[in-house]
Amino acid sequence: MAKNLVIVESPAKAKTIKKFLGTNYEVIASNGHVRDLPKSQMGVDIENDFEPKYITIRGKGDLLAELRKAVKKADKVYLATDPDREGEAISYHLSVALKLENKKYKRITFNEITKNAVKSSIKEARDIDMNLVDAQQARRVLDRMVGYTISPVLWDKIKRGLSAGRVQSVALKLICDREEEINSFIPEEYWSYDALLKPVSGLKPVAFHYAKDRLKKTELDEVKKAVKNKEFKVAEIKNTEKTKKPPVPFTTSTLQQEAGKKLNFSTSKTMRVAQQLYEGVDVKGHGTIALITYLRTDSIRVSDEADKAAKEYVEDKFGKEYVGDIKSVKTGKKIQDAHEAIRPTNIELTPASLKDKLSREQFRLYQLVYNRFLASRMAPAVYETKTVIVDANGYKFKSSSSKVAFEGFLSVYTPDDEKEENNRLSNINEGDILKLDSFDEKQHFTQPPAHYTESLLVKAMEELGIGRPSTYAPTITTIINRRYIVKENKNLYVTELGEAVNQTMETAFPAIVDTSFTANVETLLDNIETGDIGWKVIIRNFYPDLAESVANAHNELESIKIEDEVSEEVCDLCGRMMVVKYGPHGKFLACPGFPECKNTKPHYVKINVDCPKCGKDIVLKKTRKGRKYFGCIDNPECDFMSWAKPSKESCPECGSYMVEKGNKLLCSVETCGYTCENKKING
Repeated sequence: MAKNLVIVESPAKAKTIKKFLGTNYEVIASNGHVRDLPKSQMGVDIENDFEPKYITIRGKGDLLAELRKAVKKADKVYLATDPDREGEAISYHLSVALKLENKKYKRITFNEITKNAVKSSIKEARDIDMNLVDAQQARRVLDRMVGYTISPVLWDKIKRGLSAGRVQSVALKLICDREEEINSFIPEEYWSYDALLKPVSGLKPVAFHYAKDRLKKTELDEVKKAVKNKEFKVAEIKNTEKTKKPPVPFTTSTLQQEAGKKLNFSTSKTMRVAQQLYEGVDVKGHGTIALITYLRTDSIRVSDEADKAAKEYVEDKFGKEYVGDIKSVKTGKKIQDAHEAIRPTNIELTPASLKDKLSREQFRLYQLVYNRFLASRMAPAVYETKTVIVDANGYKFKSSSSKVAFEGFLSVYTPDDEKEENNRLSNINEGDILKLDSFDEKQHFTQPPAHYTESLLVKAMEELGIGRPSTYAPTITTIINRRYIVKENKNLYVTELGEAVNQTMETAFPAIVDTSFTANVETLLDNIETGDIGWKVIIRNFYPDLAESVANAHNELESIKIEDEVSEEVCDLCGRMMVVKYGPHGKFLACPGFPECKNTKPHYVKINVDCPKCGKDIVLKKTRKGRKYFGCIDNPECDFMSWAKPSKESCPECGSYMVEKGNKLLCSVETCGYTCENKKING
């Protein structure tokens, strides 16, 4: 019978570890948390110095009974949950639920599930780190207090079933602020001017760009006039060499961003597949093996052993000149650095060797992690760049071309900004006269900030210090599931419901949605982890202000409560005037005679502007996913639609309808570019 019991979180991890430890070890999974705060109440005793009231999670009773039997039979128990704050907390709760105080038990952690790492962890077994437990406990209690005190305010002021969260509210505000920036953005016209010049007869012309990137129309006309019928002479040639450094290995944030861009994975999908690769995958010929290191990390550190193995592999496969000279990298921000970067556990297990043994999703993500790590151990790429500057009557035009002189890390990993350049500049010499083929002038307009995607939102949250690697994906998933935001073609858009929630949070709880405050909380949690501050000190300082804000919100925000607004629509069934109601997907019209009359209709807000196509009313509508737009009430007979709010005003230059952009009116025809003050707003 096994003398030692190892408790892990997941069955997949248990299966992987079991084969490393032999018959003296029994490995059982707890299936995550076994104790938590109750769902039916806040679960924090405010009067008793904020003591948490933990209970056994519903449905875990049988599992705990099984674990207790296994504990009773074992001489020693090892708690091997994930190597982070949450994993430490799970181990602590297991020790309490299984009453391990009278047993020999230790905590073990490993960054990768390999034979060496697991066996080494048993040799380095330690006590549970209560600072880590307290840091997680503080986060859980803070989040519970925010959610269970602010959510009822949202129920009272908007509709039941809504929720507020400490991190999710800040993420929602980021998206709302970006939408506001985009909606108020006024495009500005500019021009580019190229001369297409032939180096030698018979060759295709090469585009030489006028030295100034963004020309006003008057400047463009001046340049055209000055170079008309003038000679284009090569005034200067610059030959330079530049290097491009290899990328650093993945952290949780950068993996989510890159998997989103390269593989079109959502953050939740990236973490799900990465978890499979970390815990162990059944690989024919190898059994169950773990392929990558721990997936929740903000560090780019790599162990000496892994670094050495990767460099030896690079030298063997590519040559000594491809081996990189890796020095420490400064990130410029505070990181926990509790784990290594995300990397393959065995550099010899190439993606190609595993392609037919992994699912398509697993293979694609493993290939991304593997190639990024291998590239990070390789030498920089070297480029030779040639820049040709041409003079025409004192006006400078230039063209550049680059070629890779030494591939270095590009042999295995191509960054997103890598471009193939094919300019034919090799036959051009200083003093040459180039023949003009044609001019190319193009009108452009400045673009608004990009909509957030999941990848861009994760990047923003990381840069602002909001949340931690383990919270990015669940935060985004939560606000999508709550229908505060929707995702269309990768972009995230705020819904009407999301706008209402954000408005309430900004008005009543400005500290909660303040990015600096939220980032400071993360720093305080780090200080708990290092033992510099007690976890209840933070809670004691935080709760009084929260309680006061909640009380004020209940008393002072009555005016924003959405009552049943009487519409101009008559109920087709009973003749009553229909009222505006809120449902899971936003507003709709309902008969006030419910339940006797259950008639409902879509709700359209008229904006008192006639449709430019058919003359009927333009109304505010929403896409199926909840994104707002303006369309004709006679749809589908009339297909008019606009993302920006149309105005009654017509463009004095081209006659098209105008749209509202902040305090301006803008012609709906982009190439027209006419703008003016919005008199309705500016008086």
